[in-house]
Amino acid sequence: MDLATPLTYVKGVGPARAAMLEAKGLLTVEDLLGYIPFRYEDRSNLRTIKQLAPGEMATVVADVLSARVAGFRRRNLGLFEATFTDASRAVLAAKWFHSAYLGDVIAPGQRIALYGKVEFDSYSGELSMLHPEYELLSGDDEDGEAALHVGRVVPIYEAVAKLNTRLLRTLIHRILNTLAPLEDHLPPVPMRQQLALPDRWRAVRDIHFPPPDTDLRLLNSFRSPAHLRLIFEEFFWLELGLALKKDEARARAGIAFQLNERVREKIKAMLPFKPTAAQKRVLGEIAQDMAAPRPMSRLLQGDVGSGKTIVAAEAAVIAVENGYQTALLAPTEILATQHYLYLKPLLNKLGYVAGLFTGSFTGREKTQLKKLLAEGLIHVAVGTHALLEKDVEFHNLGLAIVDEQHRFGVMQRFGLLAKGAHPDVLVMTATPIPRTLALTLYGDLDVSVIDELPPGRKPIVTKHVTADRIERVYSFLKEQIDLGRQAYVVYPVIEESETQAMKAAQKMHEHLAREVFPGVSVGLLHGRLPADQKEAAMEQFKRGQIQILVATTVIEVGVDVPNATVMVVEQAERFGLAQLHQLRGRVGRGASQSYCILVTEKLGDTARERIRTLVDTGDGFQIAEMDLKLRGPGEFFGTKQSGLPSLRVANILRDQEILETARREAQDFLAHPPSAGDLEQALAYLRNHWQRRYGLVQVG
Repeated sequence: MDLATPLTYVKGVGPARAAMLEAKGLLTVEDLLGYIPFRYEDRSNLRTIKQLAPGEMATVVADVLSARVAGFRRRNLGLFEATFTDASRAVLAAKWFHSAYLGDVIAPGQRIALYGKVEFDSYSGELSMLHPEYELLSGDDEDGEAALHVGRVVPIYEAVAKLNTRLLRTLIHRILNTLAPLEDHLPPVPMRQQLALPDRWRAVRDIHFPPPDTDLRLLNSFRSPAHLRLIFEEFFWLELGLALKKDEARARAGIAFQLNERVREKIKAMLPFKPTAAQKRVLGEIAQDMAAPRPMSRLLQGDVGSGKTIVAAEAAVIAVENGYQTALLAPTEILATQHYLYLKPLLNKLGYVAGLFTGSFTGREKTQLKKLLAEGLIHVAVGTHALLEKDVEFHNLGLAIVDEQHRFGVMQRFGLLAKGAHPDVLVMTATPIPRTLALTLYGDLDVSVIDELPPGRKPIVTKHVTADRIERVYSFLKEQIDLGRQAYVVYPVIEESETQAMKAAQKMHEHLAREVFPGVSVGLLHGRLPADQKEAAMEQFKRGQIQILVATTVIEVGVDVPNATVMVVEQAERFGLAQLHQLRGRVGRGASQSYCILVTEKLGDTARERIRTLVDTGDGFQIAEMDLKLRGPGEFFGTKQSGLPSLRVANILRDQEILETARREAQDFLAHPPSAGDLEQALAYLRNHWQRRYGLVQVG
């Protein structure tokens, strides 16, 4: 047996269990060894029933005397009771509420290990345990069952389909007993010596079956020496791969764009306002990259309303003035349309042509657009995945801008780049990503941050109101309209279905226009409107001809109306934190005080936490940190497309400090390897071993 052995060949697995493990992504012996316990229990306090004392946590191995389902017999609702005895002849009672299914599991005559808190039942006068952990110790157990599952610190695994923690523990124990000691490929980096990290073989054994003297608190906080070693190793290889990608990108030949006076004058002529110091600094970083004879790879981060799109437009001017085309890839049709509507008038001023490429155009329209693009007559192409289609050809692509990269697969970014000869890449995100995460997701990119809002803006006042007080919200809206201001009323797109939200928005538009604000101009904007109608609605709102705009999340990004001072978000509990923060950023763009009112219907604990966070802070990075904590990295980045590496032991949130250290160590190792042999061995291991795990670490 070795690390690559398929699990179906491990004793006790077989085809059926192998299929269950494969569904969880566990195919080989190495995969199962990487499936680490999520917590540990100290079952070393092994007592006889007679030795038990109320109040203590203890483990007993005893035989079942009696077992019965009491109370309701409907599945999972009944009370299950059992009594146990051992060689001491004393009796212990145990109860499990809502556990009628145990009637099919626990039966008289079985030997069982129980672990839990000992109580004194004053009603029966017996010692008892409520909801103890239990494990059946009878059956075809060949591994010294009691020694493995009780009387020690025991690893607890998340069940895989019908495979419980006890079976997983048994399988992993068998593997560790059969496997030859693992080779250690981690190079001798300083961190390893400073923290006295154990070798890989010892770390793998100790993480599954900790030695008797291991501190339980360190184990359960993932800070035991074995945990630290495997967390560091995982991050080290990831960061080494990202650093190599970055070095490879820098070594490629790219376009050295000219930054002459003509380019500068064109940028000045396009700008609709005076840029902030942060925008100037970031443009300087981008321009410097574009002037260099290697492809730019830069991440542009900034909070809502900080002006990332105008910086992207300035970068596009540099490309177009040098005779190249620009592509702007957005994850949704709504967002692509917003960018197009914002960029089109700016680019028209300079005589440039912008084109919009989305899935909803007719075949004839698409053919015409593709022809213009291939001939170089469209200078800036804005679009969704439609831009990535094989028959979409650029005449001379020089700059690729990817918005909200985390909502695309990594290969999709590469797909866009393949349409040009090493074009420069600017990745934008309006979702503030904590630095540690940004450096992991985009470790091959340089990072620019717009950390300043345009001058004269006041913090937005955010209030939470329950739906039964909506009349007060309408009164406040009317006051603002009477002062000459404008407002948004937004409805959520539920479960990716625009239809429901569109109907809710249409209904509310009629209700507000006819009954609530009869003398006020109320407009409607949703994703199903044709592009020209969307454009017309936004234009009327910008001019002040529409005073209240009822919309779905079509206005999430890219809308800039300084006179709009109120954002009412209906059913705010249905939105994610980052999305609510985006919506709030549509107001507060002028000198007047702006307000965001979050109207909720039913609030769960998580939704309540989201709303509270938004009311308490306007800092996008703080909001992103909370969003990550509430949803976890996978959901935060929206599905598996994010390009997030599939970490086994490490956790990007919990282990940020170790990640930072691993990054430094990886970069130092690459810059100053102890020997050429060490570097070659590390690179060979990375190429051969980690490619399957980390598709994003594609090292040539």
